[in-house]
Parts: sequence; C-alpha cells; structure tokens
Amino acid sequence: MKWSVALFFAGLFGALGTVFILLSFGTDYWLLAWETCKTDSQLPDIVEHGDLMVNQAADDGNSSTFYHEGFFWRCSFGGRGDEDIILKFWFTNQPHSKVCIHAYLSPFPVSEQTHNATTYESAIIYRGFWSVFMLLGVAAVILGGFIIICAAPFTNPCLYKAGGGLFLTAGFFILLATVLSVIWLEVMDVVGLYVEYQKSHLCPGFQLNIMYGLSFMFAPVGVFFCLLSGLLFLLIGRALKRHY
Repeated sequence: MKWSVALFFAGLFGALGTVFILLSFGTDYWLLAWETCKTDSQLPDIVEHGDLMVNQAADDGNSSTFYHEGFFWRCSFGGRGDEDIILKFWFTNQPHSKVCIHAYLSPFPVSEQTHNATTYESAIIYRGFWSVFMLLGVAAVILGGFIIICAAPFTNPCLYKAGGGLFLTAGFFILLATVLSVIWLEVMDVVGLYVEYQKSHLCPGFQLNIMYGLSFMFAPVGVFFCLLSGLLFLLIGRALKRHY
C-alpha cells in the first residue's frame, strides 16, 4: 500500500515537472525587455487642434519598443511606455504587426552592429550551450515519462530506476540552462555594452529595462518537481529490487 502511495506522488510530481518544463521550453517569455529614447530636448510642445491642446513632446516620449524572447523566437513590437508593462506583454494585448526572428543562436541584446566580433561570436557559443542544455532537458523528461508509463503495469525495478535517472538528468540540464540565463543578464556585461552603444550612436537618453518572464519562472518549478520525482522513482526501484 505504501508503495502505491509513493508511486502516486512520484507520478504526480513527474507529470507536473514535465508540464512546467514543456511550458518553459515552448513559450517565448524567458526574457522581457523594453527600451525608450528620451532626449534632453523634449520640452513641452503645445499643439492646438481646434479647442484641444495636445502636449506633443510628452506624447512622443512615451513611445517604446518591447521585446520578449524564448528558445524559438525573439519578438519586438512598439507601444506606449506609460501603460501597464506586464499587461503589455500578454499575448492578447500584443499587436499583430510585431516582428519575430529566430533566437536559437541570437541572444538579446547582442548583434553584429552593437558588439564587436569577439563578443558576438562568444555570445553565439554561449547561446549554443544554453540551447543544447534546454534540448537535453526536454528530451530527458519526455523519455523518462515514457519509460515510467511503460514500467507502471510491471514491477521491473530497472525501468523505475531508468525513469528516475532521466528525470534527475532533465532537472539537472534545465537547472544549468536557468543558471546560464541568470549569468547572461546579471554577470556578463553584454547589456551594458548594448546600452552604451545606443547612447553614443542613436539616443543619449536611451533607457533599457529587462525582467524575467513567465517561461523563466516555470523552469525552476519544473526542476524542483523533476528532481523530487526522480529521487522517488529511484527509491521505488531500489525497494522493488530488494523485495523481489
């Protein structure tokens, strides 16, 4: 009876871990960013339209460019910066005219124009490792789920151990991808170089804001459930081997 309870919770945690990892992998909201150009010369410019007085400079200064990025795509669209930022990224609030490019080997905000060749090539390699870790984690969690499903009708301890090991492997690789993402934004100086380039070449009052999105937050939740499920399946496999 106690093993039935352990199997139930292990399967539940494994299913939750799989769902959160697939959501993290399949949705393009690991990173949210918006940039605004505010020039020093933006003084109030009152334009009269009949009986209506419009502050033209203030209206223009609220224009921003929004970005969201994940494993597959990096999308950008324009909008007003004085609105609720979080709601702005909700997919029903995004304009149909947004521009999306492949993000497999193109991490935000690095580009050939804003960074030198060495930094750009290093960023591609870094993104490549991140992508490989994500793919390995997703492949491991899917394969582990299939093995556990196959093991359910039987009492083969090797299948439970293999499934548990794959869930642990999936949690480890997704954890590595999450850590790499944090290092990219918090430790490496690529964001600072991008802001300096924009200020010196395009707009002295350039401002860039970056935050983590829902896809990023799904990843550590999936890691937790995968590691917990993997440990339970390993313990179940070991107990079955001793029993039989």
